[in-house]
This record gives sequence, structure tokens and C-alpha cells, in this order.
Amino acid sequence: MSVLAVSDITIRYGRLTAVRGVSFSMNEGEIVFVTGPNGAGKSSLMRTIAGVTPAASGRISFVGDDITGRAPEDIARLGFSMVPEGREVFGSLTIEENLMVGTGMRAKERGWKARAATELEAVYETFPILKERRNGQAGLLSGGQQQMLVIGRALMTSPRLIAIDEPSLGLAPNITDQVYECLIALRSQRRLTLLIVEQSSARAVMIGGRMILMRGGEIVLDGDARSLGNSEAIQAAYFGYEDH
Repeated sequence: MSVLAVSDITIRYGRLTAVRGVSFSMNEGEIVFVTGPNGAGKSSLMRTIAGVTPAASGRISFVGDDITGRAPEDIARLGFSMVPEGREVFGSLTIEENLMVGTGMRAKERGWKARAATELEAVYETFPILKERRNGQAGLLSGGQQQMLVIGRALMTSPRLIAIDEPSLGLAPNITDQVYECLIALRSQRRLTLLIVEQSSARAVMIGGRMILMRGGEIVLDGDARSLGNSEAIQAAYFGYEDH
């Protein structure tokens, strides 16, 4: 079943075209890495899917609904949850307050208060360190713990798909490994679909799944991450030279 379908999306900032004519789809439970060099358009694409940045043209559908141009909170209510680059925790709030921020948009839904309490306990079970420090300020957490916090915040909305922008940014390799172990376990436990932006293709090859490589605002390679590996084709696509 297709969860996300991106059709011929173009994104512009004034005269600059950041993404041009990008199309791809994702099935339920799939893990897709979007990789490529700086300036490839990866983060712009993620923000447009999430409703933060408008598309100049094209169409996006999520679980069968046309979400093109809709507000981020409307898209989130359908089950799309975004973890932005740089984590963006509310440093002066407690860990538990940070987790509950994501539930505000659904507070008026019938039965949501009880459901939020259940989700909170599930997050604490997944990330015990957050429960231990739930009354402490989020700004005092380490980078890895903050990444766990924003993933937990995304889980609080009961998402079907989580989009994560550069989850390894600024983290030591061993901490990055821990974050990915949690993501893969959550995908299995909750039948989540994962859309992950990573600049390097190495993590996609290590984890497996599907890899979409972007360069110059376009998709230049799309296939099984482990099959592509560190082949000459992926090097050619990444750096923009012809593979002979």
C-alpha cells in the first residue's frame, strides 16, 4: 500500500530552483534514505512534504489524501510526523513538556487525553533515560539524548510515517548507531514507515532499505541501498561525473 506519493514536485526560492520535477512513492513499512551532497535539495523536499515550504508545482499525497499546500498541522493529523534537522528541542522546558508539545494539536479529539498518556508511557519504555530525567530541562541533555527526545516527541502523535532530517548530525558514531538501532526497532514494533535524510550514502548501505540519491535538485539514482553499495555508479551519481 502506498503511504506517500510525490509527483513532479518543483520547489523555488525566488529565482533559485532548489528541487525540480522530483517524483517517488513509498509503501507502508518501507525505509527510504534520501542522500546526496550539500545543496542537493534534500531538506527542501522534506519541508515541502511536511507542509512547511510551499511547492511551486506538483502534487503530494499521503495515505490517499492530497496534502499539497496544506498546513503542517493538518498533515500531521493524518499521521505524518517530522523530526527537523538540528533537533530543535525547547531547552527551557522539561523533557516531559517537550514530549507533550506534539499532542496539543490533537487535544480536542475525543479520547485523545487517555491515548496521549499511553503514548507517553510507550515513549518512556523505548527511551528509559527520558523517563529518568523527565522533570529536568531538555537543554541539559546530550546531543544523543536530545535526538531521542525529538524522536519520542514525533511518536507522541501516533504517526504512520516519520520523516527525519539528518539524525546523525553532530553525533559521535557510536551514538548515531544507538539512534538508528532505536529507529529500526520502532519501525518493527509500530509498523512505521521511515523517510530519512542523510548526506552520506554509507549509513543507507549499512542499514539497508531503499536509497534515493539527489544532486542539483533532481533524483539521479533510486534503488536498493545494499545492492548499490559503494559502486562506481553511486560515486558517479554523487559527484556528477560520467560512469564509464
